[in-house]
Amino acid sequence: MVPPPGLSHTLGFVCKLKKALYGLKQAPRAWFEKFSTVVSSLGFTSSHHDSTLFFRCTSAGHIILLLYVDDMIITGDDIDGIASLKLELACRFEMKDSGTLSYFLGIEVASSPRGYLISQSKYTMDVIERARLTNNKSADTPLESNARYSSSDGVPLTDPTLYRTIVGCLVYLTITRPDIAYGVHIVSQFVSAPTTVHWAAVVRILRYLRGTCFQSLLFPSTSSLVLRAYSDADWASDPIDRKSTTGFCVFLGDSLISWKSKKQTVVSCSSTEAEYRAMGSTTTEIVWLRWLLADMGVSHSSPTPMYCDNTSAIQISHNSVFHERTKHIKIDCHLVRHHLQTGTISLSFVSSSLQLADFFTKSHPVHRFRFLRDKLSLLLALAS
Repeated sequence: MVPPPGLSHTLGFVCKLKKALYGLKQAPRAWFEKFSTVVSSLGFTSSHHDSTLFFRCTSAGHIILLLYVDDMIITGDDIDGIASLKLELACRFEMKDSGTLSYFLGIEVASSPRGYLISQSKYTMDVIERARLTNNKSADTPLESNARYSSSDGVPLTDPTLYRTIVGCLVYLTITRPDIAYGVHIVSQFVSAPTTVHWAAVVRILRYLRGTCFQSLLFPSTSSLVLRAYSDADWASDPIDRKSTTGFCVFLGDSLISWKSKKQTVVSCSSTEAEYRAMGSTTTEIVWLRWLLADMGVSHSSPTPMYCDNTSAIQISHNSVFHERTKHIKIDCHLVRHHLQTGTISLSFVSSSLQLADFFTKSHPVHRFRFLRDKLSLLLALAS
């Protein structure tokens, strides 16, 4: 986690806490309860929407604290308050101050007047080395254009261990690499019984990563704090079970802060139905992000625009009468319509050519892939 875009003069610090409190090994739950009690006594409030997030807002500024197992990030614009907090915590816990945030759980963070850049370059190279690729070829895209895979493709791998290991690593890479989200979503579906064809798809993703190893996700320092979202679906895209793929991305100003590529759990009877299910998933994410930002002092009084390229799905959300064609998606209809009527979201049409969530629903030709990637605040520096 980096400081929210728009907070001026924010600093991030990393600390490592020992779980041996007062010399006694404690269970994770007891450890977390002890930590929560201590930081609460220091004036911090626990988020109701992320149990590992604590925040404190005073006239001097903001301090946000994020705990991950025994690693902790402290960030905010109250410099004196951060220094005092670190001293207080050092008195209560055995703690190592790792200094200014630059590397955290495999994620590299760099700051400049332009903003924050996060990447996983070192982790990417480690994954490529672990996969034992035999040549230095690179690929222009993670997957071939219009690629479709099934469980019956190719010959089963004699030992799927490496496949599962690399796919697990790729899943972690999607934290900072939205450009591989769809490809990883595809290869993850075959971890139980991978084949040579599926391994070839993994290798292509790795070759794409080799050529874009030093790509970073930019959080501009001048970005606004206004949310906007894009929602899309690829109808009946799975060649075996004919389930659709949901894709969405959410921006905070110019900063991409959330994205997803996921196969829907049920079969949709039409493209409109698939699109509406995707809108339901996107709405849920918007609501959670608005709550989380409100915890950090960033409130949104106006609706969050959600862009969709299916006019029928938009019309359904505005129509209070359920028709035969919508009886299978009533829950999503109620969810989207409720938040539309209460002013949480607004729905806007966007042409398919400018639908950014399309990036997360299918593979694309090189020119289309690069066009969408450039719209996601990804800065590309080619590996040497």
